[in-house]
Amino acid sequence: MAEITLNLRQLRAFAEVGYQVAGGSGAHGAMTALRRVVPLDAYEFVAFDSATGRHHSVVSDGHARIDGDAAEEYAGLDAYRAALATRQPVTMPEPGTERYFRRHLAPYGWRAGLTAPLFLTEGRYTGLLHLTTRDAFADVTPALVTAASPMLAHVTDLAKCVIDPVGLPAGFRAVAFDRVGTRRDVPGLETSAALWDDPAMAGYARAFIDSRELNRHGLWLDPRGQWHETRLMRAGVGFQGALQGAVVAERPCSLPYDLTGREVDVLTRVAAGDSNPQIAAALVLSVRTVTTHLEHIFAKLGCDSRTRLTTKALAEGLCRLDV
Repeated sequence: MAEITLNLRQLRAFAEVGYQVAGGSGAHGAMTALRRVVPLDAYEFVAFDSATGRHHSVVSDGHARIDGDAAEEYAGLDAYRAALATRQPVTMPEPGTERYFRRHLAPYGWRAGLTAPLFLTEGRYTGLLHLTTRDAFADVTPALVTAASPMLAHVTDLAKCVIDPVGLPAGFRAVAFDRVGTRRDVPGLETSAALWDDPAMAGYARAFIDSRELNRHGLWLDPRGQWHETRLMRAGVGFQGALQGAVVAERPCSLPYDLTGREVDVLTRVAAGDSNPQIAAALVLSVRTVTTHLEHIFAKLGCDSRTRLTTKALAEGLCRLDV
């Protein structure tokens, strides 16, 4: 893209675009600001869902109708692939887009279209911005839209999770889940391959979403035999955090207080309120063996009653998560 010089009016408009995306009126507020320097009659934001590999419309204004298959049809054009490769807007109608233009734009009175690929500053692709007009776009329009696209890319960022990060120590890796089990990256955190690859974790996250708990903290033994300190937090996922979801975060750990795996199992049952005979039956142990494990647990955790043991276990996340 050729370099452009922005005047004061354009700079103010871009500043307002950033403000509206970050915390103002969202997409519509951002486009109201952009219209001050880019005259247009209608727009549509199309989000790319990395979890499914598909595009779908999320926000629009000025269009009498948006065909449901338009987003996926556009993603099949050579013009789309060229836009991703160059990160430059594509104008319509141009060679390769005529059929799309005749089907989705011309019937509704539009004479020109422009589609910009949206990439965040760090380079992640989030979707497309379609602009249409009844006249023609100014020559500088593609450059101005390209300059604003890193800010506008946040509108179509379906990977964004609305969470409260307070209380999550450093070193955790995470995955976000919705109720149907769709996995998403969590911006700002490294993706956990262990959580992503475990087929049972989606169901565990769904049960957490359906519970009344706000968060959960415990120990998870992955299929390879590695223990992880694990935390679950409620989150809004998908477009503007509209879907109920959960962030599951983990970091590998050794068992605290020199506990053994079997002692963690016994401690988990104690915290659940089970008696020694109930623990013995659940873990297929003798009552005497359970009693011996408990004596060791009391000594290691420095507790003198089941009540204090339970309080400490729950507060410090010492119970095993039943994934």
